[in-house]
Amino acid sequence: MTQQLPQTPSTEPELDGVRNFRDVGGLPASDGRRVRYGRLFRSGHLAHATARDAAFLTGLGLHTVFDFRNAADHRLDGLDVELPGVRNVSIPLSDPADGAEFWRMVRDGNMDELRSILADGKGTQRMTASYRTIILERTAEHSRVLHALAEDSVPALMHCAAGKDRAGLSIAVSLLAVGVEREAIEADYLKSNDAHRRYRVRRSDTSAAGMSPEVMELLNPLFGAHSDYLAAAFAAIDETWGGTDRYLAEGLKIAPETRERLRERLLDEA
Repeated sequence: MTQQLPQTPSTEPELDGVRNFRDVGGLPASDGRRVRYGRLFRSGHLAHATARDAAFLTGLGLHTVFDFRNAADHRLDGLDVELPGVRNVSIPLSDPADGAEFWRMVRDGNMDELRSILADGKGTQRMTASYRTIILERTAEHSRVLHALAEDSVPALMHCAAGKDRAGLSIAVSLLAVGVEREAIEADYLKSNDAHRRYRVRRSDTSAAGMSPEVMELLNPLFGAHSDYLAAAFAAIDETWGGTDRYLAEGLKIAPETRERLRERLLDEA
């Protein structure tokens, strides 16, 4: 059963131009502590942040914003707005739905084209495979994030385009490193399905036919957070390294003292 999370602070905002923002504070770690509020945040991209959004984000006292988008994302949505005094770190990760032609069909394709790339479970299979790939092939990038958090990068905000897949996995890896249970990580991950958080689907055809229930159902594997995706990532860790500890130590080269610094920076006091 998915674990219930403590109530998030009532001050959590619904920003105007930033989707899927939240503080991951309050999540329980295996040693009885919890992730401290105000230390680690996640969201969709900041390219459309309004002045009000930027003022709120600046007020968080952020040290670093990690942007996991790639050049294609930047062309589509634009670069993040600049937040004064905040370091921006670009660490491109593969988009789970990567490929210019694939996204062209998502935006512009007719029903037959969408069925050809997404029907009969193909969309879900694509996403599941991509989560495994990011875990297996992006160890250097995730190692860089964890070392940065341990050194000087907290408070930090992690984001990709929708704040769901690439940011979701990077948040998951960070939480695993400080001992947050997988069930709690999953519960936070699934919050990306909340109506006010979901990435807005972009289609050239915005008519009733172009945005029909069947079209939305075909696109849902790409734009929804599904527990099977995260489970595939965790399975890749277990199958390849035999569990979280060896994944962190051997896959990401995280020394015990680095994990302890991460706990000191991200968890409340024992």
